[in-house]
This record gives sequence, C-alpha cells and structure tokens, in this order.
Amino acid sequence: MMEILKKHSFFIIIAVLVVGFLLFTGGKDSKDTTDFTAVSSASEDSSAESSLTESEEAPAETVTMVDVKGAVVSPGVYEVDPSSRVNDVIKLAGGFTEKAAKSQVNLAQKVQDEMIIQIPEQGDPQQAGTATIAGSGKIRINYAEQAEIEELNGIGPSKAAAIIQHREEHGLFQAAEDLLDVPGIGEKTLENLREDIQVP
Repeated sequence: MMEILKKHSFFIIIAVLVVGFLLFTGGKDSKDTTDFTAVSSASEDSSAESSLTESEEAPAETVTMVDVKGAVVSPGVYEVDPSSRVNDVIKLAGGFTEKAAKSQVNLAQKVQDEMIIQIPEQGDPQQAGTATIAGSGKIRINYAEQAEIEELNGIGPSKAAAIIQHREEHGLFQAAEDLLDVPGIGEKTLENLREDIQVP
C-alpha cells in the first residue's frame, strides 16, 4: 500500500491543490457577487429615495391674479408673484395717474389671489382706496359705515360709533390689533370679529 501511495503521491498532491484552489476561488466569487448585489440594491434604494424627496420638496407653482381698477395708467388683471405688494402691482399697471389719491392706498399690503385693488381719485370721498378679496364678504373696517360695523359679532351702536371716531381721529387701522385701542374693544371682542373684518 505504501508503495502505491508513493507512486501516486504526486497526483494526489495535485488533486488536493486543485480542489483547494476551486474552493477558495468559488467562495471569493460568491462573496464578491453578494457584495455587488448589496451595493447595487443600496444604490437603487438611495436613488429612489432621492427621487421621492425631490418630488415631495418640489414647490407647487402658484398663480396670483390681481385686478387693478381706478386711477392707474393701465387698469386690468395682472399675474404677479404671491410675495408681491400692492406697490408692485401698481407699477405693473403703469403707475398712478395724476389724479390718483395716493395717500389713501396702502402700498405695503401683500397681494392675494383674486384681489381687487381700487385706486381712488383725489376729491372723491366715496372712493376710498381699497384692496379687497373678491367675494370675501368681509367688512372693510377702515371704510365701513356704522350700519355695516354694527353687523359684526359683538359690536353694537356705541362700539361702532367708537370705531368710526377712533378712525377719524387717529387714521386708518393698520392691523386688527389696532382695534384694541378703541374704547370698549377688548381681546374677546377682537377675537369674535377678527375673521369677519379686513384690515387695512
């Protein structure tokens, strides 16, 4: 037996080396394939997540249409950026005419979709400068008559008269909170009518 092993020992060693090489190479290839699959999968997941994030973060386009009327060079409907102010829209409309009552218009007011900007002419008390939302149904507290103000929740004849008096003595309200300066108007009353008024 020993003699046979000695004769074939060379072939046995060769066979062992071949088997060992195949086992080593096959295991490495399998590992490499697994790693490649894992990397590819991670890359695809990352791409999908990136695409989803970009889609979610993409801002929706907003179109703001404003109707300018009255004492401007070119009255009409204008498409503006949502962050625009009344002053920006007046410029788009060619600016004020010579007869425009500029002091009655709040140029700093932010625009909103479907807004109507009415520019009055000098000497026309019936056309106070307004910037309202079409069909909003809100009371324009700076320009409303006493009867209109009395329609507000929690406002009677005396408070309506006080609002008008304060408006005439101190000028137009610039914010809803300015109504707190009117005698008889407190925090609770303001909260009750906040959604029903438009200021300025």
